[in-house]
Amino acid sequence: MPASDEVDRIVDDWSRERPDVDFSPMQVLSRVARLAKHLDRARRTAFEASDLEPWEFDVLAALRRAGAPYQLSPKALLQQTLVSSGTMTNRIDRLVERRLVERHTDPHDGRGVLVVMTPRGRRAVDDAISELLTDEARLLQTLSHADQERLSALLRKLSLDYD
Repeated sequence: MPASDEVDRIVDDWSRERPDVDFSPMQVLSRVARLAKHLDRARRTAFEASDLEPWEFDVLAALRRAGAPYQLSPKALLQQTLVSSGTMTNRIDRLVERRLVERHTDPHDGRGVLVVMTPRGRRAVDDAISELLTDEARLLQTLSHADQERLSALLRKLSLDYD
């Protein structure tokens, strides 16, 4: 039998006190919530090591994933980071101040703007993602590759209803 954890203790206590209630959702989602806290800590550590705020990483990561020349319109950044237009404008301004991105005129639309990642921004996001993946691998190290794939598939199935 696998070792017990704090969630087992909590569920056992609740089950004893309320045998009329099915606590099986708590078995899964309380563990997901606890793991999310560990992941959040790992992300903060990775981003701090690269001198980035989480929101800075989000914007730079969207630009990096876009591929060379690492540029997107503010509208495309909005869609990928799920923030308001005003928030994105503020974020771009702050990234420009830190010389992590630049604003360029869109060559296909003289009124449009493209946000372009600078080499400094690319180094920061590359360092952060390397650090993050090392930390995330450490969080999953007790699971085999096959178990990780199964867990990923199950979480994907569950999350499709919420995306």
